[in-house]
Amino acid sequence: MASKGSVKASLNFNATTDAEALYKAMKGLGTDEDTILQLLVDRSNAQRQQIKTAYKTLFGKDLIDDLKGELGGKFETLIVGLMTDPLAYDVSSLRNAIKGAGTDEKVLVEILASRTPQQVKEIVAAYRKEYDDDLEEDISGDTSGHFKRLLVILLQANRQKGIQGVNVESDAQVLFKAGEQKFGTDEQTFVTILGNRSAEHLRKVFDAYMKLAGYEMEESIKRETSGGLRDLLLAVVKCARSVPAYFAETLYYAMKGAGTDDDTLIRVMVSRSEVDLLDIRTEFRKLFACSLFSMIKGDTGGDFRKALILICGGDDA
Repeated sequence: MASKGSVKASLNFNATTDAEALYKAMKGLGTDEDTILQLLVDRSNAQRQQIKTAYKTLFGKDLIDDLKGELGGKFETLIVGLMTDPLAYDVSSLRNAIKGAGTDEKVLVEILASRTPQQVKEIVAAYRKEYDDDLEEDISGDTSGHFKRLLVILLQANRQKGIQGVNVESDAQVLFKAGEQKFGTDEQTFVTILGNRSAEHLRKVFDAYMKLAGYEMEESIKRETSGGLRDLLLAVVKCARSVPAYFAETLYYAMKGAGTDDDTLIRVMVSRSEVDLLDIRTEFRKLFACSLFSMIKGDTGGDFRKALILICGGDDA
């Protein structure tokens, strides 16, 4: 299957040459940021890991430490993100979301709603290995109510496969009764069904729900729930419909309005750069009146902007 990432492996790749170029870019007075960003964005993550090894072998220093010492701010965060193995990146993002001051629910929602069950299993295992902690316990200790329950269901990574034809109609009816037809919403029903059915199955359920209720599942969720649970249910529904469209929307709202949510912008651009960023760009153009490229250009500045534009990989004007 052809990759839908905007960042691809470099064809004539030499880790040693790259390590030397980076060393030179950081040595002496002033840092050559252009060399750093152009080189690193033009390599795949697997290649960047080889550069890291070559750098240590040649110079006896840690490349990430050196980059942190030379760069600053958002640009540094972006470059360090690119240098991090994708699984480790998800794991540290979740850890920081839980262990920081207050819980960054946005990160929990985004990662656990969008990753495949296989990826979630790998995240849980890697989290345990890295921190000697149980991700489910850490998340449970930091969240509550139905929001917590749905996160726990997603962490089980046991979604059903395929379409349970017999259940499509009944799932839609049960959801309709649990929400619109009830005084006070039965959140548990939403949590159980949306957390356990496959994406293909859910798309059929959403169609059946639309026929029953006369509006989309998302509308009901917005009306019937609030807070973290509302955000998580919406993310699960959107990801069942289309993961790239979900991320297109996430990027748009990270940049729209006063101030930019740089953390989200960086996290999505880094984590999707080799997965589906080309599809995200296509969906972005369909959903909004501008291209992802032009929005990044208008909303960011300096080396941070240069690097993001290179990751974006093209304009869909």
